[in-house]
Parts: sequence; structure tokens; C-alpha cells
Amino acid sequence: MRLLSTLLVAFALTAGGLMAPVLASDDDPLFINLTTDDPHRANMGITFGKNQLERGHPLTIFLNDKGVFIGAKANAATFGEHQEKLAAMIDKGALVLVCPMCMKHYGVAEADLIPGAQVGNPELTGGALFKDDTQTLTW
Repeated sequence: MRLLSTLLVAFALTAGGLMAPVLASDDDPLFINLTTDDPHRANMGITFGKNQLERGHPLTIFLNDKGVFIGAKANAATFGEHQEKLAAMIDKGALVLVCPMCMKHYGVAEADLIPGAQVGNPELTGGALFKDDTQTLTW
């Protein structure tokens, strides 16, 4: 029995060493689900995304739940810095999507969204989220 266990362990170690490791590519897309309206937490998520965009990762930021407040121009007094960062990232190719159900729930109108932000829909949001090799994070 001990010999069989030793052989199985040796086989597992050998077979595991023959497999190629799975590594993230330098240009894997990043999808950030931003659900918070806490200024510090939101800044963490946005800044992380900005840094990855600068490193060549295609970026989508999904303003979801209370995160929709960050994308509303009416909240510029609270989220002005956040909105400036989002606008700069949009200019560099980032996609900023806003949850339509959450907008309706919290009374955020499409006309009040920062320039370049788009109202999400199943095709647009799903296309970004389920793109091959996409990595996701939530704040």
C-alpha cells in the first residue's frame, strides 16, 4: 500500500510538472465592477483600473448599484476627482458602463451621465465581461 501511495504521488508530481502553467497575458482585459459610492473605495477601484489601462490592459468600469452616483454630473461636488479620472480613461479607450436598473432605482437620468459614459445593456456589458481572458475585480 505504501508503494502504491508513493507511486501515485510521484506520478502526480511528474504529470503536474509537464503541464504548462496558466499565466495572464500582458494585454488581458480588465472588468471592474464598481458598486460603492464611498469616495475612498471608489478611488481605489478607479485608480487601479487607470494603472492597468496605462499598462496596456483594455479596461471596462461598470458603475453598478450605488456606483451610479459616481457617473452622475449632479454629484460632481463629491466625485469630481473620480469623474475627471474616468473622463481621462475614456479618452484613452476605457469603456465606462452604467447599470440601467441601478440608474432607475436611484433616480439617475441618462442625460446626467458624465460625457462618454454609456448605459449598459446585455450585449454591451456582457460583451465586455465575457470577452476571452477577461479578469474581474469588484469594489
